[in-house]
Amino acid sequence: MKENKVKEVGHGKAAILGIQHLLAMYSGAIAVPLLIGTALHFTSTEMTYLVSIDIFMCGLATFLQLMRNRYYGIGLPVVLGCAIQAVEPLKMIGQQFTIGTMYGAIIIAGIFVVLIAGQFAKVKKLFPPVVTGSLITVIGLSLIPIAVSNLGGGQVSSPDFGSLVNIGVGFLTVLIILVVQIWGRGFLNSISVLIGLIVGTIIAAFFGLVSLDPIINAPWFHFPQPFYFGAPQFEWSSAVTMIIISLVSMVESTGVYFALGNILDKKITTKDLKLGYRAEGLAVILGGVFNTFPYTTFSQNVGLLELSGIKTKRPIYWSAAFLMLLGLLPKAGALATIIPNPVLGGAMLVMFSMISVQGIRMLLDVDFHDERNILIVAVSVGLGLGVSIYPQIFQNLPRTIQLFLGNGIVVASISSVVMNLAFKGKEGLDQEQITQEDEPLITFDN
Repeated sequence: MKENKVKEVGHGKAAILGIQHLLAMYSGAIAVPLLIGTALHFTSTEMTYLVSIDIFMCGLATFLQLMRNRYYGIGLPVVLGCAIQAVEPLKMIGQQFTIGTMYGAIIIAGIFVVLIAGQFAKVKKLFPPVVTGSLITVIGLSLIPIAVSNLGGGQVSSPDFGSLVNIGVGFLTVLIILVVQIWGRGFLNSISVLIGLIVGTIIAAFFGLVSLDPIINAPWFHFPQPFYFGAPQFEWSSAVTMIIISLVSMVESTGVYFALGNILDKKITTKDLKLGYRAEGLAVILGGVFNTFPYTTFSQNVGLLELSGIKTKRPIYWSAAFLMLLGLLPKAGALATIIPNPVLGGAMLVMFSMISVQGIRMLLDVDFHDERNILIVAVSVGLGLGVSIYPQIFQNLPRTIQLFLGNGIVVASISSVVMNLAFKGKEGLDQEQITQEDEPLITFDN
């Protein structure tokens, strides 16, 4: 690929774009501490710590990935957040053992990721366009049900799910984003999602969908404290469980890295992957130390890069700084929580769909006159999307296998890689990636 000459923006505009990235991932980031804290019966004080420090750690983890050096950091415009696939395993560990065991397992998993980063990066050659395009398409499609669920009001079992108010506000948010995106000019066009979130929230307030209670009840200050819930404890089965979850996250991150490379016209090398995995491993270790959670690259922010047209790291640096600030100031951080689900759902629908389109665009480079490619894409996308909707299909398999195969993105990765190798052998390897492993990563102004 040719190096993409990207458009840089000043710090003022970058800060606004950073807020847009923050709002796009905020609900996903705080969902993990809320779900785990509730399941483990944390007190309100403990929940406040958990949410606040989790947001702070999201910012710190993002910085680790942005600041590329010889040891860690992929140096691409990515945002890191809590790995949602870790929720059920962590709840299980916390309930069966102790909270200390839960955090001990997270620390072990982070160390494991750091140690295997170099070897795991060699899977890159297994990801030619037919595999990568299928994987990225599945990433986007598997997120769309989450967007639609939020657009309807959140929980499907809720009495007001799909009410005229909810879907009206949700689709109005979509309309606002589309109008600004199509007819907006200059910088206005770049912040269409932010405008949709703000205007949508204002409109939703007139229908009683906005509550200021989270802001009123939140404390003003909160500071990180290592081992807040006590010293970590180590238990082998819990550690193995979290290692498996980390492998799942690494597979997901691989797809996101390739999606970013495609958007930026940048060939992702083995070294890039190794540094990216190491940064995630370090973030996971810190998550265990500060009693938060495993962190991974968030795919929902990829669509924003395409929508805004601003593909440099500067807005992401601002987003990371804001995340850390909000983690220290819970009352300010609570501002982002007042955005109603239908408004978030409308914005998510646009962003997640853009990720799918990015995968489809990658598949345009695939030779579909070759029937083998048709089968690879059809079966892997079908399996990945099917498992994303019904992960219970593997409920009769051993628990360890369920943890791995219950993720549609992992299933799409495995099926596309295996079919590609089975159908094509060595021909199915990405020869261009193999020969360009030492290509340097393009850098952007910070």
